[in-house]
Amino acid sequence: MSERAVRAARRVDVAAAGVLTPLQRAGLFLSRVWAWAFLGLMALFFVAAVPLSTGGAVNFLTVRNSQNILVAIVPVLLLGLGQTFVIIAAGIDLSVGWVMSLASVLSALAIRDSYDAGLPLFPAVVLGLLAAVAGAAFVGFVNGVVIAKLKVPAFIVTLGTSFIVRGVAYLMSENTTVIGLPAGVRAYGNDALVYLVGGPGGGIYFLARPELSGAMLRRMDILLPWPVIMTAAVVAWAMFLLHRTRFGRHTFAIGGNMDAAIRAGIPVDRHIVALYMLSAATSGVAGFLSTLRYTAGSAVIGDPLLLSSIAAVIIGGVSMSGGSGAIVGTVIGALIIAVLTTGLVMLNVDAFWQFIVVGTVVIVAVLIDQSRDLIMGRPKGGVRR
Repeated sequence: MSERAVRAARRVDVAAAGVLTPLQRAGLFLSRVWAWAFLGLMALFFVAAVPLSTGGAVNFLTVRNSQNILVAIVPVLLLGLGQTFVIIAAGIDLSVGWVMSLASVLSALAIRDSYDAGLPLFPAVVLGLLAAVAGAAFVGFVNGVVIAKLKVPAFIVTLGTSFIVRGVAYLMSENTTVIGLPAGVRAYGNDALVYLVGGPGGGIYFLARPELSGAMLRRMDILLPWPVIMTAAVVAWAMFLLHRTRFGRHTFAIGGNMDAAIRAGIPVDRHIVALYMLSAATSGVAGFLSTLRYTAGSAVIGDPLLLSSIAAVIIGGVSMSGGSGAIVGTVIGALIIAVLTTGLVMLNVDAFWQFIVVGTVVIVAVLIDQSRDLIMGRPKGGVRR
């Protein structure tokens, strides 16, 4: 090991043991102050600016609006979960958006064709989920093998794969939306665990959507839609996998110092393949849930979500240098983006200003992360995967 690597390893050991120099303590404190100040400004925007400009907090802080935000972040968060694992290992996956689109097409075709062949609705939906995840995981396997075994930079591999997957999605969907799914599919993507009906004669209903009409129907709020519950389960599983298992520890080790991970006996190549399969699989789940929500498969549904998913990961505090990050941070990042865009829509801000605001937020988050790296002396993770 080189002298530079030894010094970097010593810095990591000192930081892990909690023994920091005064300069490092000051830098860590400053980065936290910046982060909390940034989140405080966002909270001020959510709680004050938006409600006051729209005539009162009731217009923004409502159950219905909250549920709309949760449903909106489902695909961004699922794509971001996979990106979190890959970026912590000092990599990136630029194919997740089009993998989601391919998974949407695959699941729609599987559900439609199996149901038309006589399979009951629920098994057909399960088959659609398996088709989406399996097809997506295969793309991730190809990405991982080329990156790990052939040593091609991840940026190039996943960028090229995104074009290939885009073409396959168009071919399989015949360049149109896959329709003709059974009507019952819509219930899986739009029904919820709990329904709340306010006002006189209202109440709480579990599992089954109440038969309402007129004013009663307008007072009904959907709580915990099934896609949100499924996403919450995936988030909980990802948190356990990253923070409580050997797989997660190996991911942090590879991102922190790849040379050290290799010397420690970690099967780096095999682990990288698994990471890219995981990233693609979560995109497959996102594509499947999209099919259920819209009762159709779209070959372009994931295209606009790639940059939003990466933004959520960066805003959530995952270091682009690798070796640091948390699933909770990605969840918070996705929520910040969703609330920002929702608030800007309620402010009647033009769409292009929304991109400017989100981009500014991303840059500020990266500056916070880079300043912490500079002061703390976090080592880079070797060759970027």
